[in-house]
Amino acid sequence: MLKKLLKGLGITLLLILLLLNAFIIFTGRTYLYKGMADTYFKGRSTPGIDNYSSFDNRTIANDVAVQEWPNSKTCNQKELSAKFMEKNTRLATAAFLVIRNDSVKYEHYWDGFSDTSRTNSFSMAKTVVSILTGIAIDEGKIKGVDEPVGDFLPEFKTGMNAKLTIRDLLTMSSGINFDEDYKNPLAFPAEAYYGPDLEKLLYKYKVTQEPGKVFEYLSGNTAILGLVITKATGKTISEYTSEKLWKPMGARLPALWSVDHKDGLEKAFCCFNSNARDFARFGELYLDSGRWHGKQLVSQAYALQSVKIAGLVDDDGSPNLRYGYSWWILPEYKGHSIFYARGILGQYIIVIPDQKMIIVRLGKKREAEKRHDHPVDLFDWIDAGLEVGM
Repeated sequence: MLKKLLKGLGITLLLILLLLNAFIIFTGRTYLYKGMADTYFKGRSTPGIDNYSSFDNRTIANDVAVQEWPNSKTCNQKELSAKFMEKNTRLATAAFLVIRNDSVKYEHYWDGFSDTSRTNSFSMAKTVVSILTGIAIDEGKIKGVDEPVGDFLPEFKTGMNAKLTIRDLLTMSSGINFDEDYKNPLAFPAEAYYGPDLEKLLYKYKVTQEPGKVFEYLSGNTAILGLVITKATGKTISEYTSEKLWKPMGARLPALWSVDHKDGLEKAFCCFNSNARDFARFGELYLDSGRWHGKQLVSQAYALQSVKIAGLVDDDGSPNLRYGYSWWILPEYKGHSIFYARGILGQYIIVIPDQKMIIVRLGKKREAEKRHDHPVDLFDWIDAGLEVGM
């Protein structure tokens, strides 16, 4: 009886695999092979934070003149409380770094990660693309945030597409019909992450709602913006990042930006791979309103506007009070006004201006629960940073 049952299950499984394979081949969704190999076949349902080696990457070169973060005289003298250590263990934190007054106050790594380990930024990359957009505007390569996207991409010159502006992409108010579903392997995020032709994929989607009105978080918006920057500057966004940010900020190590295929297009909505100390530089840059050690890398006006609420509404008509130019905003928390970048698995660059503090948390998980669309673990990392960083 057991032998027959096992044989029947084996035949059923084989049929399922054959049908799945037929579906993939018939629909042309061959990226699913790579997606399954990177997730389910490795016993997980999401990409790994250090899986950049599974993709082609473009190097973001740093300069020989590295600008190291100095350690505070009281670095690591305070320890995280048991509550936060448990949280770090449960959510598989890789790195927790607190910088205050330009010096490292606390730094700790887990699970074999270190200060040189590269991990995926995931959606923190959207904030990097926003910074690059400001620089391209400063240089006159983009006329301003209200310039039509159609000036760079012919596919956005007609119909509703012609209404789309740079601002709409920055503020997640494009009105494009991207299907932002992280659990559906057939939706945009999975195909954009694992697929071989991001630009072709982008043009499958259209503006279907009036842009500039309603906030809807869509990774495709930043993917389009990355393509605009490439067209506007004549450089890949990795080259542009190296020239305008990574080298001037004295990054410690080269970074990697994953591309859709060899010599292809950067996945601008994600996949900037670096370490905690170098990620912190983006926070420091905007903590000082676009300046790095006195040099203005992105205009003060653009930097300040980036971390202001964009003035949109949510789909229920209520005011959106949590997003600017691809920076998340927490207007008030325990007397602090905070802005931050975030990634889907609990990647954060948190800036607390009144304390001159930057908190970087990298890891494999974040809490599913949200408070006013901010993941609840965000508040724990802020509290932990204030605990050890003061």
